[in-house]
Amino acid sequence: MPYTVEVPRFRGQGKIIFADYEYADPGIGELLVRVQANAICGSDRGQYFNGSSVIPGHEAAGTVVAAGPDTTIPIGTRGVVYLMGFCGQCRSCLVGATNQCRFKRADMGFTADGGFGPYELVQDSAFFPVTDDIEIGNATLLLDVMGTSGHALSRAALVRPDIESVFIAGAGPIGLGLLVMTKLRYGADFPVFVSDISPWRLDFAESLGATPVLATGQSAVGLPPEVDVAFDSSGKESARRTALDLVSQRGVLVCVGHGEGLSLNVSDDLLAPERAIMGSEYFRFDELAENLLLLQVHQESIARIVSHRVAVSDIGDAFELFWSGRTGKVLITQEA
Repeated sequence: MPYTVEVPRFRGQGKIIFADYEYADPGIGELLVRVQANAICGSDRGQYFNGSSVIPGHEAAGTVVAAGPDTTIPIGTRGVVYLMGFCGQCRSCLVGATNQCRFKRADMGFTADGGFGPYELVQDSAFFPVTDDIEIGNATLLLDVMGTSGHALSRAALVRPDIESVFIAGAGPIGLGLLVMTKLRYGADFPVFVSDISPWRLDFAESLGATPVLATGQSAVGLPPEVDVAFDSSGKESARRTALDLVSQRGVLVCVGHGEGLSLNVSDDLLAPERAIMGSEYFRFDELAENLLLLQVHQESIARIVSHRVAVSDIGDAFELFWSGRTGKVLITQEA
C-alpha cells in the first residue's frame, strides 16, 4: 500500500499546494481509511485563509483499508468519519453526548489530519459504517448536513414541541441541511423561511421548498410576522437579532453557526415572551444510525443539496467556487 502520497497542504491566503506526506500504520484501536469524498464546510475558512499544520477536512467518507490491534471494524467496510475523537468514558460520553466529550482526543481535520488527503487515520469508535445502497459521496451528508441539522431540530423540540413554522438565517450548507431536515421531519408543506444575502443561494433554497428572504444590510425582504423556531447558521450578530425578533412567545432561537455575539434585553427578549436561546454543537454519534435510515429512504432528495463534485486535483478551484456563494454543498472526490 502506498503510504507516502501527495496531499493538499493549506498554506494560507487561499494557497493550496500538493506535497508528499507519509501516513503511519494504524495503531491500537485505529483504522486507516481510504478517503473517497470529503465535503467543504464554511468552518474550513480559517484554514483556507490562515493556513493549517494538519490536513483539513472534517466531512469524510471512505473505505477501511487497514486496521490496528483491538479494532472491531473489518477491512473493506465503507463509512463516514465522526469529527470528534471522543473518549467514551467521561460524564458526557457515558450518556451519549459524544459531541460534548470532556476529554476529546482530536477534532479531525482541525487538530489531526482530516479528509482532504487520500487517507485518514481514525479511531475505530469514531468510524460509522454505511450500507451498500448509499453512494459514498452521499454518505458525507450524514455528517454536517443531516447530523448537525437534525441535532439542532431535536434541541429546538425540547423547548417547543408544537412547532408550526421555522426561520433559518443563512442558506449555506448547514442552513440548507436545516431546510431539508425540517421538511423531512414535519412535511413537505411545512412553512420554512430562509434568509441569505446571496440571490443564487436563495433560489437554490427555494428549489428545495423554502420561502426565500433576501437579507440586505440591516434589513430583510419577505420576513414572516413570527415563527415558533429560528435557527442561525450564519454566525452573524445582525442575523441572530433578526431571527430572535421573529420568534413567537414560548419559541426558541437555536444558534448553530459559530461566529459573532448577540446583545439582549433580558426582560423584553426572554422573560416576558418566555423565549429561549440555545446552542447546538455538531451532533451525537448515536444519531448517525437514525439518520442512515432516513438517508436510505430519501437519498435522492437529500442529495439535491450537493451542487458540485470536484476532483481533489482541483481543490483550489472548488474552494473559490464555494466562497463565491453560488453553490450548495461541494464535495471533493478522490479516486477509489
